[in-house]
Amino acid sequence: MVWPVLILLPAAFIVSVILTGWLVRVGHGLGAMDSPGAPGHLKSVRRIPNIGGMAIAWPLIISLVVGVLLVNTCWGFLISIVPALETYESRLDQTTPTILAFALGLLVLHVTGLLDDRRSVGAWPKLLIQVGIAAALAIWFDVRLLRMIDESIGIGPVPSIIITIVWIVVITNAINFMDNMDGLAGGVSAIAGSFLMAAAILNEQWFIAATLAVLVGSILGFLVYNINPAKIFMGDGGSLVIGFALAVLVARTTFYNPAEQGTGLGTGWYGIFMPLAILAVPLYDMVTVSVLRISQGRSPLIGDQQHYSHRLVMRGLSRRGAVFVIWGIAGITGISGVFLAHLAPWQAILVGVQVVLMLFMLGILEHASRHSSGEESNG
Repeated sequence: MVWPVLILLPAAFIVSVILTGWLVRVGHGLGAMDSPGAPGHLKSVRRIPNIGGMAIAWPLIISLVVGVLLVNTCWGFLISIVPALETYESRLDQTTPTILAFALGLLVLHVTGLLDDRRSVGAWPKLLIQVGIAAALAIWFDVRLLRMIDESIGIGPVPSIIITIVWIVVITNAINFMDNMDGLAGGVSAIAGSFLMAAAILNEQWFIAATLAVLVGSILGFLVYNINPAKIFMGDGGSLVIGFALAVLVARTTFYNPAEQGTGLGTGWYGIFMPLAILAVPLYDMVTVSVLRISQGRSPLIGDQQHYSHRLVMRGLSRRGAVFVIWGIAGITGISGVFLAHLAPWQAILVGVQVVLMLFMLGILEHASRHSSGEESNG
């Protein structure tokens, strides 16, 4: 089952490269260029098309719909090609509605993002749409995190539903926040998606792994045209889709199952923290920039030029250098997290401390360089 999953990555890459190249020309022809955004959004507007998210969203959404159609109409043929699929036949009735709901959620967010890229929808309406979609998946389609806490608290599925809604909205916006420099959001998302795909393969959750393969391949194809100097931007039509997809697929992945000791991702209950390690970089950026905005009396939902990438550039790095540094950090935290549940408790604690210390040191170094720059300017 591994190779049928992995072959989807280069296939999606090829489709996305071709589609992105076409969108560059279409964007210039239609004048679908970078826009100022919502009132109060502080950004440097460049004459570059911002419809590249289509090259990420379309392959992902279409592959989900086509996959459902093939499974429900050509199941016997698929089994003849990949016999291992037969063991999953009993789950089809439960999985199909969830996949279609997931695809519909991606489509709604994609269209919302495209509209926002042309004419600002506004931060609060976008947030309400995200909450509504996340709530629908958590309540009616069984997309939930930490279900084990429902039984221990004894008030039904309410705790896991709330946690899942918050998770989906936070990760969706964390990726959206990172879309502030050429190649940044795409690169970090591709790195995170690759580690999550590895985790899904280890756990033999083939649908999730296949979906992540398509997502990562599509992002990498888009990055060919998005790395500095960018020829196209993904816009909210891409970043909202990526963040939502990563969040939902994490919620569908089993990182720890006490009923299946010794299988999948390991036996350590602390495996549930794997996604936090893999997605530590976008979460760090979202938290720090939100704290900065709130401390300045501004809304955390209105964009500006104070993201971690911008702060690295202010400290002397080039824009491309800042992006590569953040990619590297995302890779390190991802490696730290992917085998978390296989470790002994003391090893898992060390991994957790390592990730926290890395993010803490980033903050310390940033603060030190700011202090040093202030002393030089006053000297």
